[in-house]
Amino acid sequence: IDHGWQGRYDVEGKLGSYNALELAYIGDAVYELLIRKALLGRGSRQMVEHNRQAFAMVNAAAQARAVQYLSDQLTTEELDLIRYGRNAKGGSAKSASLGDYRLATGLECLLGALYLEDEFDRIEQLMELIIDYLSKEE
Repeated sequence: IDHGWQGRYDVEGKLGSYNALELAYIGDAVYELLIRKALLGRGSRQMVEHNRQAFAMVNAAAQARAVQYLSDQLTTEELDLIRYGRNAKGGSAKSASLGDYRLATGLECLLGALYLEDEFDRIEQLMELIIDYLSKEE
């Protein structure tokens, strides 16, 4: 990781470079897919219930709480990626506070970078922690 950031993040030169919002775009899809997969894995429920639970875990406020919960379990590089996403210009907080929106973007940025680096085991570890934490809140 280039700690100068220069507005771009180069994933080991093999996948091209991505800015923070592009990484967050990928990370958002990863996050939502793994939340939905985990909810379906809990057994059969009506889709209305799956959607309610997914909404409770896939919003900016929940993602911000997840970042705060995980903060002491992340590497320096992972925290740097969260800051990179958090500080990105663009996007807007439609139904969340600006602080929550930015932390959520940071989490998505981290997940997007891990995905593009083929760090699937680390994604699974982090998502398991997040899902356990957010499930206990319900």
